[in-house]
Amino acid sequence: MSGGEAQGKRKQWQRWLSPRYVWRRLRHNIGPKLVSLGAALVLWSVSTGDQRAQVQQSYDVPITVRDTTGASGSDERRAVSDLNPETVRVTLTGRPERLNELRPSNIEALLDVTGVPEGSFNRPVQIVAPSNTVLSKQVPERVQGFVDSELSRTLTVTLGVASPAENSLPRFEVRPSEVQATAPSRVLNQVTRVVTSPVDLDPGEEREAPLIALDSRGRVVEPVTLHPASVSVQRLDTGTLPVKTLPVVLGAPPASLRVQSQTLQPRTVRVVAAPELLGRLREVSGQVDYRVGSSTLPVTLRLPDGAQALETVSVSLVVERIKAPDPGAGAPTQQKSGASSSSGGN
Repeated sequence: MSGGEAQGKRKQWQRWLSPRYVWRRLRHNIGPKLVSLGAALVLWSVSTGDQRAQVQQSYDVPITVRDTTGASGSDERRAVSDLNPETVRVTLTGRPERLNELRPSNIEALLDVTGVPEGSFNRPVQIVAPSNTVLSKQVPERVQGFVDSELSRTLTVTLGVASPAENSLPRFEVRPSEVQATAPSRVLNQVTRVVTSPVDLDPGEEREAPLIALDSRGRVVEPVTLHPASVSVQRLDTGTLPVKTLPVVLGAPPASLRVQSQTLQPRTVRVVAAPELLGRLREVSGQVDYRVGSSTLPVTLRLPDGAQALETVSVSLVVERIKAPDPGAGAPTQQKSGASSSSGGN
């Protein structure tokens, strides 16, 4: 390209880029241009409307455990316990009307432990987002837990009732009297008894009472599945009985023994008898086999014919032996006195 042609090109570009030329070109056919720009904006708004209407919402979703280990016919059952955490915080993206109609139960947080050996684990949680939503975030992505064999055991139901009135002797029937407890083996080994929630029934009344699995310290053990989960409790007695609460009085120990301390448990007992006999009773005599040292002994209650105690009594004792005086301790003294008198006479 010759120098003249290059200079001509440069002048042409300078003219095109000058503000006056640009402004003149913009005003040329301004109406059709504005119509085209408006149509383009409408088309963009329609095509991106769904994306611009997307919002985010979070849900606390319980974890669902899947374990198909041994599903081909093995009788072994497994269970997962000590999940940490038990829920996943799931954030979804979607249209507001779609997210507002969702509940945590509509979202699946799946923990697959198929083939995981027994013991502790740390596994990822898979989130299945509902239709027309997109998973944006989950916290945490992995959870900890423990895989264990699942066992079942039959336990007798222990009845829990409110304290009865002093003048009553309630009788109850529990149906069924035994239930089956199912849990991971290391959880089930902690269960020592199954009790009913405390019930307060009138004579002849019947009520369903939920069951609770407890350990040796009386603490609730979870997770334990009880079948059935509740029992029927019926009060069989017809009401009050002639009952009277009386103090227990122990007989005196042998003369060679002395009681340093004693603690009765309980100090009183309820006695059932005919009203006229109860009216004459003021206390209950108790006999115990006293022995030297510290001991806890059963107390034998002495009641007249026709009376019966509703409680058993024990006593914690500290007993010592009393030393008997020496009968010949004063003889030598008398002999010395006699000798002195005799000597003085001489």
